[in-house]
Amino acid sequence: MKPIKITNAIKSIKTNHGIVHFPAFFPDATCGFVKSVSSADLRNAKVDGVVVNIYHLLKNNLIEMIAGKGGIHKHMNFNKPVISDSGGFQVMSLIHRNPELGRIEDDKITFMLDKKRIVLTPEICIQLQLKIKSDIVMCLDDCTEASVSQQEQKSSVDRTIIWAKRCKHEFERLTKSTKNKPLIFAIVQGGEYKKLRKYCAQELLKIGFDGYSFGGWPVRKGKLLNGTLRYVSSLIPEGKPRYAMGIGKPQDIIDAAKMGYNMFDCVIPTRDARHKRLFICKGKSQNSINKISSINIRKKYFNMKPNCDCHFCRNYSVKDLHAFFRNDRKKAERLATIHNLRLYSRMMERLRKRQK
Repeated sequence: MKPIKITNAIKSIKTNHGIVHFPAFFPDATCGFVKSVSSADLRNAKVDGVVVNIYHLLKNNLIEMIAGKGGIHKHMNFNKPVISDSGGFQVMSLIHRNPELGRIEDDKITFMLDKKRIVLTPEICIQLQLKIKSDIVMCLDDCTEASVSQQEQKSSVDRTIIWAKRCKHEFERLTKSTKNKPLIFAIVQGGEYKKLRKYCAQELLKIGFDGYSFGGWPVRKGKLLNGTLRYVSSLIPEGKPRYAMGIGKPQDIIDAAKMGYNMFDCVIPTRDARHKRLFICKGKSQNSINKISSINIRKKYFNMKPNCDCHFCRNYSVKDLHAFFRNDRKKAERLATIHNLRLYSRMMERLRKRQK
């Protein structure tokens, strides 16, 4: 089953809150904010947009509040594109890994956390995403880890296709009179089984979506699933966005971009910042994206001057940041997060130049 040649001429997509130039990285604003930083910080770091999570918004009783404010952009005071993740990842991270936390049925997902029960159907998932007025709506899917059996992957694919049909039907029903519709993306499942990935992609293409995503955990035994990622990319038509969900290490993004993927999201730059890790470009040029690495903030790096134009690098040193982590944790986490987000946005800028 030889994959076709990977090509992707698409350079950008238009959303209701601006054009997304490819490749693009979306930091996680899970509950409607990026931890440690303000919306002004996000704008100054020149992020391409953010991704929120419907499951977590629902779990924390935030949907109605956000809708009451006029949508996620007004809630965040953020006028760039917002993707809303469907909650499919939590099917894997919670239920597949801990069956006592919920139940997956052919028509719905039930999360059972303490005394609270959360039910997601494809229709509810679409309704909630439209309610918060996100720019890119994701279909509900049955997300799996790469290591599960072929039969489990087959069940995941079958559910994902059926749910995608229901998501598209509900999306069209609710937006038929909407002038500026959001975009809707589907998610390709199938683990490392190429026949299942191909079948899933073909069925989703028949339904028709604005973009397509690589679904499932993209790593096995600490290594990126390069062969599967490349194959799935080859199944997505030229001119359609290819979203590599959950891929966030700099080198992994660079490698996936070479495979044709042009949208990425992950908690890595923000989570690592809060754990005293800075991403840096080694070398004299700010554009040395092939030399990106991370450092732990400690004495041996006190004299380092990262090649960066962010607020932290223009005003402080690694030594200052080390002191802030000891004496003003909130300020330290903000500065480290600003730096990591700006490094990622510069990495995207450089990748765009390479692809011209």
